[in-house]
Amino acid sequence: MATDHIRYDVLARDALRGVLRKVLTDAASHGLPGEHHFFITFVSKAEGVKISSRLLAQYPEEMTIILQHQFWDLTVLEDRFEVGLSFGGIPERLIVPFSAIKSFLDPSVKFGLQFETADVAEVAPETLQAAPAASAVSVPAPAGEKAETAEEPTPPSQGGAEVVRLDRFRKK
Repeated sequence: MATDHIRYDVLARDALRGVLRKVLTDAASHGLPGEHHFFITFVSKAEGVKISSRLLAQYPEEMTIILQHQFWDLTVLEDRFEVGLSFGGIPERLIVPFSAIKSFLDPSVKFGLQFETADVAEVAPETLQAAPAASAVSVPAPAGEKAETAEEPTPPSQGGAEVVRLDRFRKK
């Protein structure tokens, strides 16, 4: 079999992460339209991930967050996103590099992306820096909307979402 010098797998992965970046950028600028909401799963100890030690103890391998009704200060950069969420009534600031993301799901339209994370470098626990808790002056989502947390998120089972798996294109 011929050697893939172009690395189509890397190009496809980066393009799909670009889709994710664009969707989050639009949500940061305009909010979530209609019934759209996002389940984002990431490797908790991946390089560049910053979560509190409390959350890391609760989710030592991976963590799923839900961006739906109440989140604040969503900031999207070239290599990561940052967001404020409430976990058990405690505000937290999370920093998540796109390279740490395992999956993205928008169940409202049955769309999902799945990323291979075998090549994600993990950081030793003693070198992890917790993200500072969100300050009390953070602007929450509109009044009357409940907070979404990562405590046992379960996507709705309304048929199967279309998931794109990049590992099916990789050489084994």
